[in-house]
Amino acid sequence: MPMSKSGPLDSMLGARIRILRVDRGISQSALAERIGVSFLQVQKYERGLNRVGATRLARIASVLDVSVAEFFQTSRGGPAGLKSPAHLLAEPGAWQVLKACAPMPGTRVRSRFVKLIESLEVRTSAAKATVGRLPTVDLGARRKLPSRR
Repeated sequence: MPMSKSGPLDSMLGARIRILRVDRGISQSALAERIGVSFLQVQKYERGLNRVGATRLARIASVLDVSVAEFFQTSRGGPAGLKSPAHLLAEPGAWQVLKACAPMPGTRVRSRFVKLIESLEVRTSAAKATVGRLPTVDLGARRKLPSRR
């Protein structure tokens, strides 16, 4: 019987595992040790690269102190995609940013914080685009600087 490849449901499940794990303050290594797999295997589960079997999912649920059903609860807003809230929250650092933003007083401060983060993203994207256009340097043809004596 051929092994089936992972699909969108596996990605959604992995994102939920990551969100719940980060929320509980459990590292990937600690989760891996407690469910009896390698650290790399947990990474693959969270990225949706490997499927999670029923028994292993039950162990993960037990470690994270949730029911198995909580991994599959989604909003009825539409299909889970790469830009779904679950996938966005599964990005490294996203949960920490959200937790830092939540206690901010008033919508004005929160709005300015969001604009700051968005401007950083725009600058980072522009910098990455510029790096791709930088001229290459021929080390054999570089000028020799006069020595100071």
